[in-house]
Amino acid sequence: MLLHFLYPTLVVGVVDYASRALGRGTQGTRMSSRGLPALQGEGGLSRYLAEIRKFPLLAPEEEYMLAKRWREHEDPDAARKLVTSHLRLVAKIAMGYRGYGLPISEIVAEGNVGLMQAVKRFDPERGFRLATYAMWWIRAAIQEFILRSWSLVKIGTTSDQKKLFFNLRKAKNKINAIEEGDLTPEHVATLADQLGVSESELVTMNRRLSAPDSSLNAPLRGDGESEWQDWLADDTLDQETRMAEAEEVGERRELLSAALGELTEREREIIKARRLQDEPATLEELSHKFGISRERVRQIEVRAFDRLQKSMRNALREKRSAMLDARAAE
Repeated sequence: MLLHFLYPTLVVGVVDYASRALGRGTQGTRMSSRGLPALQGEGGLSRYLAEIRKFPLLAPEEEYMLAKRWREHEDPDAARKLVTSHLRLVAKIAMGYRGYGLPISEIVAEGNVGLMQAVKRFDPERGFRLATYAMWWIRAAIQEFILRSWSLVKIGTTSDQKKLFFNLRKAKNKINAIEEGDLTPEHVATLADQLGVSESELVTMNRRLSAPDSSLNAPLRGDGESEWQDWLADDTLDQETRMAEAEEVGERRELLSAALGELTEREREIIKARRLQDEPATLEELSHKFGISRERVRQIEVRAFDRLQKSMRNALREKRSAMLDARAAE
């Protein structure tokens, strides 16, 4: 209820997402959201900051009573005051994430989602202020949004990778390693030691930060007639080659099946066990099965395999000769 009540004006156009975030529906809400500021684009940032400064900060006693009213009675006015009094905290935190190429309005919007999540879960009886509790929720919401938006390929799947993603930029600035592209070996060694990661992990993450995803549908030139994907080499076989290979495999199977039919049952079993299985049977195993020596098994195998090859070659020769005769007759 809290998120649906405040979100439409704090974050324009994403009410459904906010409702899902708290597991609340959008039916039957009659609360007013009049008077809450909305940040729309970079151009409105100054106006937005001026608007949120109009909301007064709360004294500890007032914050405690408002949090109690929301927690115990779901008082919408109490929730409104708790959220609006901390909007400037969201804005301050969001400004620290401006270097990732994302609109500040969207970063602030995600931070506001985190703030409302914090208000929903805040327990005033714990003895700490809402701002202290909300900072974690705000940062978590913003960081998750940046990770989702930065790359089509999922990155930062572990807590250590997420920490590296957000700490690497700051660490590079501290040692003036702001050059584009790969870091120097000296910088790699220094940063890896500072951040407590391996050099390979640091190099990989730096490359991800330096070169975000590009669309393969982007125009290759200004004329827009060709795209990058037009120049990608296709290493897969063409359809005709695949069909020819499939026909050849099918033909070999037919020849093998026919040639096996010319062997005795024992020869057939030995050939299958020794030549046609992923894990061939041992001579010892087959000697016990058929009650003969290992050398006798080996002799039968060699003889049967020779017959099998000759039979397949003869059958293939006859088949191709018949095909040539048929073509000549046409």
